[in-house]
Amino acid sequence: MAPIEPAPSRAEAAPLARAGMRLADACERYFPDAFVFALAAVLMVLLAGLLLGERPGKLVRAFGDGFWVLVPFTMQMALIIVGGFVVASSPPVAALIRRLASLPRSPRGAVAFVAFFAMLTSLLSWGLSLVFTGLLVREVTRRIPRVDYRAIGSAAYLGLGSVWALGLSSSAAQLQATRSVIPAPLLAVTGVIPLSQTLFLWQSLLLAAALIALSVAIAWLSCPRPEHARTAEEMGIRFEPLIVERGRAATPGERWDESPVLGVAVAVVMLVYLFLLFRDKGAAAAFDLNTFNFAFLALGLLLHGRPRSFLTAVARSVPATSGVLIQFPFYAGIFGLISNTAIAPFMAGLFVKATTRSTFPVVVALYSALLGLFVPSGGGKWVVEAPYVMAAANAWQIHLGWTVQIYNAAEALPNLINPFWMLPLMGILNVRARDLAGFSILQLAFHAPVVLFLCWLLAQTFTYLPPAAG
Repeated sequence: MAPIEPAPSRAEAAPLARAGMRLADACERYFPDAFVFALAAVLMVLLAGLLLGERPGKLVRAFGDGFWVLVPFTMQMALIIVGGFVVASSPPVAALIRRLASLPRSPRGAVAFVAFFAMLTSLLSWGLSLVFTGLLVREVTRRIPRVDYRAIGSAAYLGLGSVWALGLSSSAAQLQATRSVIPAPLLAVTGVIPLSQTLFLWQSLLLAAALIALSVAIAWLSCPRPEHARTAEEMGIRFEPLIVERGRAATPGERWDESPVLGVAVAVVMLVYLFLLFRDKGAAAAFDLNTFNFAFLALGLLLHGRPRSFLTAVARSVPATSGVLIQFPFYAGIFGLISNTAIAPFMAGLFVKATTRSTFPVVVALYSALLGLFVPSGGGKWVVEAPYVMAAANAWQIHLGWTVQIYNAAEALPNLINPFWMLPLMGILNVRARDLAGFSILQLAFHAPVVLFLCWLLAQTFTYLPPAAG
């Protein structure tokens, strides 16, 4: 009988895998809950306001007045989770997820595959990336039980931590391309910037491709071996199958619950509305969070057909929305503190003094990333930041569209630390921020210098174009 070989120690693991495991272990021990981040950020911004000479009463009012500003956005975010879960748990899409989940053959391959899929889908929609990839992870871990759950969960988050803002759901690029929604003071500074001068620049596509390749490579190399992995089962996490089982109708009322007639009919009405909306307004003007959620609810009704199946899927999705519902108001209060006190003018003046034409791309990237730690909202933060950033771009004659893309590339970096955008994925995967933070921080260590360098290098390839009225 052959002797049993001892399992390899962690010291024998690949360097990146060792780094990922150590960071993950440290974060599990020391990283607080996402809600603690929100509370700490409130106090830090309050302290900054006091140091700048603001009266305590004004700061408290700014926080309170801003607290409910994101209520519509909070509802939109919650519905992204619900709609995405409903669509992904429908029989046709669940079958697609199961088919995709069968492609990886090893834990390392599974983590790299999920990372690539997360980033690819995020270029279409960050909401789709979070929900669909989260559900893909749930199915992959059922098939490859020895995959490290922290590593694959972090891989599912890479769309939001890398390239989402370089894709079609970029709030800043879509706003700058749509004249009717650009605030008047900002329109005077930037004019209208079409998507051809932001998202579809060859430099932007090259930047996205480089970040995807880098992220997949790090995910592959940092994945722990099966004998070192902390699996979903070891973390006490088990998932039900995605498909909602069909029940047997015993009463006339239950037969209506199981009938597809009403659900499919209403879904068709909703889809016709979407067709008319896109025909009349065009894709760029019509596509926003409300349209996204409307489309997913329509598809959910159509794909489930039966009201009971649809509502069961909705009920299963609701627990995943709890973090969003309670934490977004606190981040709205932080937004109010920054935008309605001396903090925003101070930061604006500091930014203008700190830049030259040569350093502008790097300073914009660093500033956007730093501000994103406290105002984790791509669109809301752009409205605050854009007037003075774009004014400086005009002063230094820096390409305005590339300035938007510098912002977009850097804006994703703090997402790898700040748990704000992790909330929907955390709910779907039943994890805490500390579970995902270790491998996310490892990605950040590589992403930050690459983003800064490429933003600066590619800026040298542009010729300045003055603002266009559109």
